[in-house]
Amino acid sequence: MGFWVNNGFSISTNKEYLDLPLIHNFLSQEAYWSKGIPKETVEKAIENSPLCFGVYKGEGGKDVNEQVGFARVISDLATFAYLSDVFILPDYRKLGLSKWLMGIITNHSELQGVRRFMLATNDAHSLYKQYGFEQIDHPELFMQKVHKNPYQQ
Repeated sequence: MGFWVNNGFSISTNKEYLDLPLIHNFLSQEAYWSKGIPKETVEKAIENSPLCFGVYKGEGGKDVNEQVGFARVISDLATFAYLSDVFILPDYRKLGLSKWLMGIITNHSELQGVRRFMLATNDAHSLYKQYGFEQIDHPELFMQKVHKNPYQQ
């Protein structure tokens, strides 16, 4: 399990530390990409993602700290990775936490050999560009199957 400490905050890949109600609340109520997502879907997504990164206020791990951010990487840890569900709670933005989190993720030893590392964003292009992400060279090569508003009634 990875664990990093910086300026009164910590990041851990230990899934046991994750505050599932907090993650579900943010993803279902605040995130534009997952409004209405069921709690069971969030739990299954975390369970089946090899790398989940919790950001915590404090330097001692989940037992004494509150979670303030999250990201998960969907990957085979060999050829492909997809960064998803990245967030820092509003009260903790502008503290450099998203940049620190992205540095930890992009330098993680399990992701160094992947051929393609992708993400989708509506509004954070400048953040991700700092970590080597760029527009898709040949978007005509890519296809998708999308269920529009899958969590909406």
